[in-house]
Amino acid sequence: MKTKKRNPIVLVPACINQIGAHPYHTAQMKYVAAVADGAHCTPLIVPALGAATDFAALLALADGVMLTGSPSNVHAGLYGEDVLDTSLPQDAARDATTLPLIRAALERGLPLLAICRGFQEVNVALGGTLHQAVHALDGMADHRERKEQTLDQQYAVAHRVLLDPGGRLTHILGGAAEIMVNSLHGQGINRLAPGLAVEARADDGLVEAYRVDAAAGFTLAVQWHPEWKLQDNPDSMKIFAAFGEACNTYHHHR
Repeated sequence: MKTKKRNPIVLVPACINQIGAHPYHTAQMKYVAAVADGAHCTPLIVPALGAATDFAALLALADGVMLTGSPSNVHAGLYGEDVLDTSLPQDAARDATTLPLIRAALERGLPLLAICRGFQEVNVALGGTLHQAVHALDGMADHRERKEQTLDQQYAVAHRVLLDPGGRLTHILGGAAEIMVNSLHGQGINRLAPGLAVEARADDGLVEAYRVDAAAGFTLAVQWHPEWKLQDNPDSMKIFAAFGEACNTYHHHR
């Protein structure tokens, strides 16, 4: 009997969230669905176990990694700063899971797609720093969503990003010079980590997308949320399709 070929497996690290009386490992459905429906891969949610994670076992299974957004912030201590606003949520268990996973995945040449918090995690994992409050900086726009709005309003198009003419994202999007994106983040790139190449910037100069320039596999990190209503956004569909193709190629050449 012929064995059916399996889909590529994409690791999706979870967050820790308190739901009622109990803490849970969670991954929002929109990210999981985007891996399945946009990249045509099988998502595998990874609990935030930190140092207890068997990274070697996970990476032996994986054909790609996708890092999600989250309400929590990467802890400022990981890039040598104090937390400026202690009322904002943190997730130490996710930090302790994703940062070593990023480094191990890149070393192995796994395709990597990073979104919002994930975009910030990759920069910190590789030695970069973050602005903890972009909106408080002179000359910078307020990139945060308005909490009182509906989700459709929060995830609506907010501003354009200008693409690097020779970049991977421009190639994926068929030569586009700019695209319109949503914006739901308070933090952003301060010092870009060594080895990262800018793919897109907002009009205020904030880095909105980058790649790991010397990575053996596909890498793309974006500050916006392409997973939101994926099927309605041709640009987002192209991003996830390119990621899925890279995961399939990795799987095929194992």
